[in-house]
Amino acid sequence: MWDFDHCDPRRCSGKKLARQGLIQDLRIGQRFRGVVISPKGTQPVSPADRDIVAQSGLAVVECSWARLDEVPFNKIASPNERLLPYLVATNPVNYGKPWRLNCVEALAAAFYITGYDSYAERLLSGFGWGHSFYEVNKHMLEKYKTCENAEAVSAMQEEILAELEKSYDESRRPSGTNDGADGEDLLVPNPNHHHPPESSSEEEDESEEDAPGNADEAK
Repeated sequence: MWDFDHCDPRRCSGKKLARQGLIQDLRIGQRFRGVVISPKGTQPVSPADRDIVAQSGLAVVECSWARLDEVPFNKIASPNERLLPYLVATNPVNYGKPWRLNCVEALAAAFYITGYDSYAERLLSGFGWGHSFYEVNKHMLEKYKTCENAEAVSAMQEEILAELEKSYDESRRPSGTNDGADGEDLLVPNPNHHHPPESSSEEEDESEEDAPGNADEAK
């Protein structure tokens, strides 16, 4: 990981992985030939990346969601930058929020999608809440794992989002009618591609949990 020391060390999943000896720090400007979960990616991680991960590893950016503009992404170099497809965070800070995965969730997601389930489970096992990540996202992760390449993962993501939108619309329609009632939209835009809107002070406090670099989200 590239660690920018934005987060509370007591709550930072990347630093906890480092203390456990499960991750190594990279220097700013250091080239990494494995898969990097990054907002600079132009395609999602997919099973087609399995050999790259096997040969050269996987990396994330350890930073705060509230301070993404401070990260010199141009100095984080890799020929294999990837986004994460739609998934839901289960970490204590952003539980239930789409896209808002922290470092360990981003790493685990990429390992699951590329077929290294045991690696994902090993990383998540060090967190009391870690088991919930797979439980909440299992149906989506298993679908992404069936995809041949990045294009298929993108298509599967759109299918999943369409299903969620349909289910959400139906849940807001009492007695089979649409009363036009306003409600919170759970299908927020993917911050992997766009910076999230400016947060309130409360949201900024919550966002001190590390971001996985796959967000403009991961970290």
